[in-house]
Amino acid sequence: MTDIVDELKWRGLLALSTDEDALRKAFADGPVTFYCGFDPTAPSLHLGNLVQILTMRRIQQAGNRPLGLVGGATGLIGDPKPNSERTLNEPEVVAQWVERLRAQIQPLLDFEGPNAAVMVNNLDWTQGLSAIEFLRDVGKHFRVNKMIAKEAVSRRLNSDAGISYTEFSYQILQGMDFLELYRRYGCTLQTGGSDQWGNLTSGTDLIHRVDPQAVVHALGTPLITKADGTKFGKTESGTIWLDPEMTTPYAFYQFWLNADDRDVSKFLRIFSFKSHEEIEELEKLTEERPQARAAQRALAEELTTLVHGGEQTAAVVAASRALFGQGELTGLDEATLGAALSEVPHIQVAELGPVVDLFAEVGLVASKSAARRTVKEGGAYVNNVKVASEDAVPGKEDLLHGRWLVLRRGKKNLAAVELR
Repeated sequence: MTDIVDELKWRGLLALSTDEDALRKAFADGPVTFYCGFDPTAPSLHLGNLVQILTMRRIQQAGNRPLGLVGGATGLIGDPKPNSERTLNEPEVVAQWVERLRAQIQPLLDFEGPNAAVMVNNLDWTQGLSAIEFLRDVGKHFRVNKMIAKEAVSRRLNSDAGISYTEFSYQILQGMDFLELYRRYGCTLQTGGSDQWGNLTSGTDLIHRVDPQAVVHALGTPLITKADGTKFGKTESGTIWLDPEMTTPYAFYQFWLNADDRDVSKFLRIFSFKSHEEIEELEKLTEERPQARAAQRALAEELTTLVHGGEQTAAVVAASRALFGQGELTGLDEATLGAALSEVPHIQVAELGPVVDLFAEVGLVASKSAARRTVKEGGAYVNNVKVASEDAVPGKEDLLHGRWLVLRRGKKNLAAVELR
């Protein structure tokens, strides 16, 4: 691999660093032990977290050693939100979420070889610490004026919600994490999002106060934005999670497949592990033949495989093709088909009526008369079979898995009917 700093810059992943030249030298002299932290404030990680995990994977592939920290302690507190206090979850819930997040991170890092990854939990070095020890040994190194100046804190201080001492102290806990990992593992780099920069530098500052000779670094990745102005990692149905029970593999695949042409180049560089040449070729194809969506398909398949595995990816690709008449709907398993149909307009009915009624009721057409015209023009399909008669009424034998009908108008307009 090329110099990892150059690699991160080419991919648009280096927004901030404490000292780029010093960091470059550290990597050249390497290996560097580095860490990134993930707080269990939800039962799953999401696409924003995936940026950090895959950045860790890249740095590890360049010959460095990652520490994946899941914050059993910091997760009990919560990083300050922009406008309000977090709801504090019960310790038992947080402990369960710690294990769920660990299980999502572990498959994406390499735990074998000379630079094997290590998973750590900051509850290990905080749960036995008394309040007096915390204040004497850690708190004394922090200056309140600097803590107030941190963006996350100053934003809250200027809001109606203010900020509690609990959340104000979060940056001390995160700074202590870096110090502990520096002492225990020789960790000299922390990575994270640029919106966490104040928390990242609280760790470097603390280490320098405790050990003025230490050479440590922080690296911040950029906030990912979308060309249409909507928030990255969210759709109309909500956040894209890594847990397949919270976001189905089909919905995960469709998120990438539906990426805007204006965004797909950025997404390829940030998320894909394809070579520069492969990515530049896909960028060229997007420019020359955007309708082919070659870059989106490549990205969707790569990331779905990375997060959910090859078997699930094959199933969702088959479902995606079959829904649009390029494969057999009857060959799809019930779970995959159900997940796919949950992403399109759908209705539940107590009994099956005429096709034209169903087309109008689910919203594929504006009216029954419009449905009749669609049938007459040869543009109406039920389960990928063209509807030949305006009076056609599907029977229970037509139901997929005894539950669903897939309706399609033309090539691209899909909907579903479920028999209750």
